[in-house]
Amino acid sequence: MKSEEVEFLDGENYISFSTKKRSGEFVATPVWFAPHGGSYYLFSATDTGKVKRLRNFSESAIAACTMRGSVTGAWIDTEAVLLEAEEDKNTALQALRHKYGLQMKIGDIFSRITGKMDKRTYIKVDIK
Repeated sequence: MKSEEVEFLDGENYISFSTKKRSGEFVATPVWFAPHGGSYYLFSATDTGKVKRLRNFSESAIAACTMRGSVTGAWIDTEAVLLEAEEDKNTALQALRHKYGLQMKIGDIFSRITGKMDKRTYIKVDIK
């Protein structure tokens, strides 16, 4: 990972995560993310479009953005994978908890109460 790419996302709370459709078109969504070990980790509900698209294509891109998805930086080409191993999922969750602290803990509590915690998919994103 290039140092300017790391600096590019320093201090950012959201990234626009763009995934490829079968048509070749990309769809972007603002998401929380956490860096760890040279990768970025994020999560989504299992039944979302981005998760479905990642089952077909690992090609993706990220850019800094606002909470509403307005892109504030340059796009970076990435490869993304859905995490399957519990150890990998735990790494992602711990990285997100470390970055977002109380916000993530509160989100986790509500996710457990509503039964959505077990319906999360964790994603690892690596810069090409």
